[in-house]
Amino acid sequence: MPSDPTTLPVRPSLLHRLFRWVLRLFPRATRESAMEALREDIAGAIALGHSEGAVEKADRDRLLGALDLSHRTVDEIMRHRRQIEMIDADLAPGEIISRVLASPYTRLPIFRESDDNILGVVHAKDLLREVDRLIRGEEAQGIEALDIVKVAMKPYFIPETTALDEQMREFLARRTHFALVVDEYGTLQGLITLEDILEEIVGDITDEFDVVRKDSGLTMTEDGAWLVDGAMTIRDLNRATDWRLPDDEANTLAGLVIHEAQMIPNEGQVFSFHGFRFEVVGKRENRITRLKLRRL
Repeated sequence: MPSDPTTLPVRPSLLHRLFRWVLRLFPRATRESAMEALREDIAGAIALGHSEGAVEKADRDRLLGALDLSHRTVDEIMRHRRQIEMIDADLAPGEIISRVLASPYTRLPIFRESDDNILGVVHAKDLLREVDRLIRGEEAQGIEALDIVKVAMKPYFIPETTALDEQMREFLARRTHFALVVDEYGTLQGLITLEDILEEIVGDITDEFDVVRKDSGLTMTEDGAWLVDGAMTIRDLNRATDWRLPDDEANTLAGLVIHEAQMIPNEGQVFSFHGFRFEVVGKRENRITRLKLRRL
């Protein structure tokens, strides 16, 4: 036993109690400022470690992705309503079964009359159980008796301003992986899954049913420029290239061009801002589908 009491180790439990006591002395705003400062220190240390070669790019992206969850909202990463695959509840039972089987997704929203009128979310396994009951059950009725609305789960709606870390906790607490995103008026804006949030940390997660793009929305041309999908998020582009294009006013690259140009550009138009030359090389209706980028 050490003779000098000052050399006695401090137990971790004592440090934890001391830390909690100190936090009680300060108002919440001060604590939040302290946590924000701590987060910035950690992010700075990670970035410095990467610049000095001590931290690999993939590790840096995962660590910074985890730190950023509290600063980002679901509308930044959700799948837009235009991209959501839905099932019309009024379709014939055979057609519903065919569409669910053909889809790469296991959960599909069910609507009637309008895609704003979401009645529920059907899981492919629940549908399979119901079809088995109708065909091989004690009171077999055939698939024509299928009522897809009764099979569907109650839809789970969340506001588009929900922070990603908060939504991840909600998913875990509710034991669900799927939520529909609505705006302040209750209008459907998109959907988000637990996998979408995890991908912000670990990168793309693919399985045997995912449709994988060969170019991932980003291709270098022979002259050193980059062809980029207009729907690619600015954050993903920055992570892939180590650029620093701003994402305060827009989530996607097409949105950034429209915001800076203050117009919907035509194919062939060229703009220069944030140290890059942007050329619109593809457009469908009012959507910019392809851009060519080059550093100035």
